[in-house]
Amino acid sequence: MTRRSACIALGLLSLLLAGCALTMQEDRAQFLDAPAMERTLANSGLKSAVGENAWPREEWWRAFRSAELDRIVDKALRDNQNLRKAEGTLRAADAVVQIAGARLLPEVQATFGMRQSRNPLHGVVASYNPAQGGLQKTMAFINPLALTWELDFWGKNRALLDAAIGEAAAQEGELEQARLLLTSGAARAYLRGYATARQLEVASALTRLRRELVALAETRYQTGLDTLDGAQIARANLELAIRREAAARALLTLQQDALARLMGEGPDAGRDLFAGRRAPSPAQPALPRNLPIEMLIHRPDLAAALQRAEAAAQRIHVAKTMFLPSINLAITGGFEGSVTTTKISKLAGYLFTPSAIGYAVAPGVRLPIFQGGRLTGNLEVQRAEYDQAVDAYNETLLQSAQQVADSIANLKRARAEYEAQSRFLRATRAQLDLARVRLRDGMKDRREIIAEQADLLESAFAQRAIEGDRLVAAVDLYQALGGGYADGPHPAEPKPAPEADPITPTVEAIQSLGGG
Repeated sequence: MTRRSACIALGLLSLLLAGCALTMQEDRAQFLDAPAMERTLANSGLKSAVGENAWPREEWWRAFRSAELDRIVDKALRDNQNLRKAEGTLRAADAVVQIAGARLLPEVQATFGMRQSRNPLHGVVASYNPAQGGLQKTMAFINPLALTWELDFWGKNRALLDAAIGEAAAQEGELEQARLLLTSGAARAYLRGYATARQLEVASALTRLRRELVALAETRYQTGLDTLDGAQIARANLELAIRREAAARALLTLQQDALARLMGEGPDAGRDLFAGRRAPSPAQPALPRNLPIEMLIHRPDLAAALQRAEAAAQRIHVAKTMFLPSINLAITGGFEGSVTTTKISKLAGYLFTPSAIGYAVAPGVRLPIFQGGRLTGNLEVQRAEYDQAVDAYNETLLQSAQQVADSIANLKRARAEYEAQSRFLRATRAQLDLARVRLRDGMKDRREIIAEQADLLESAFAQRAIEGDRLVAAVDLYQALGGGYADGPHPAEPKPAPEADPITPTVEAIQSLGGG
């Protein structure tokens, strides 16, 4: 034997052994329990509630009591292009469910065919039967019933349907997640833009005061009442105010453009936003008392991840059924006729008579004996995809808990900063009132009063930014709590267990004998 032949033989032997080797069962990935959040919720400082009222309502953004925000979100839900794409994907997933469901039913069709033929005078047919040489034949058949049916003895087709249903349910959850991301994104952009619009008002007023201070400082310098340093400081403060106003105006434009895109419009659609001056003042979101346990019901991304794991478990069952015999049934019945002539009219006399009736019943059994490891490899692929789906669910669960905890901490911080800044603003306003009293008493000049007003506007500018942080933090918590979604599976429902499949021992026995 040559070296090349030996290598080929060794390769074939390796392939044979790989196909016959028993694939060892490894433990499947396990679903995590609800993460512990009791201490986080207890330290949140937010009120807790029980039942469905503890979770956000479906149209949670209406809690901000802003008609303009309601109009923007409604427009985005209606015309956003990414959301339309997600809706199209869901329609395709529903169609796949219909296709998979058709496997459970017999396929019935009607067939009709005609054939006009002539045997060659010295052809193959004439060589066996010279009398057939040169003859012309007309043949036709009509089968009003042609039934084929794969008997779902091992539940393969049912598992394919369940997998398709799981994928469609997962896609529906992802569509709800896309809606949540869209509504929360629109709310963030609007509330941040609203706060920025109020900041811009304060920045414009502050710029005007800084200009007035520059004029006073230059007048005092020109009349010899002050040094050049005072005028230079006033000019520097004016430049800072101008830069701040320009930055606020640019940020407002960015938020307007973002909102226009989310609404499915061009940039001009956002130019008239934030005309109202009524501050959105939502009630603080409550914290559900059973938050980590009920999260699966109210988080669309978590529900979608579980549905994908369930679909992957069904595909493991499908892969196992490939090791087992498949049973098919075919039934055909109809009329068939053939005549040695070119006149089709004579065919009818033979075709539509009781003697032309024929049928065929053909049950079939297919038993895979040796597939070179293909079936085993396919099963391991499905198991690996299931493990990945379970790990993705676990990661989504932990990420959901983290998002809730982060949004609680952020809301707590923003609320504390807003309250502290409000107290500081009241103190600054009281200081300005005292300065005005001293001005009337002749103890202060107008330049000092304007400086006090500028300090008050500086504090108000900071408060507007913190107000935006507080409003956006509320949006973050609404999103982390699922944004009104309540169609997820109940957490008490059993999780997938693909290795508990009753056909698993049979498949393992087949693998141990070298099948697959």
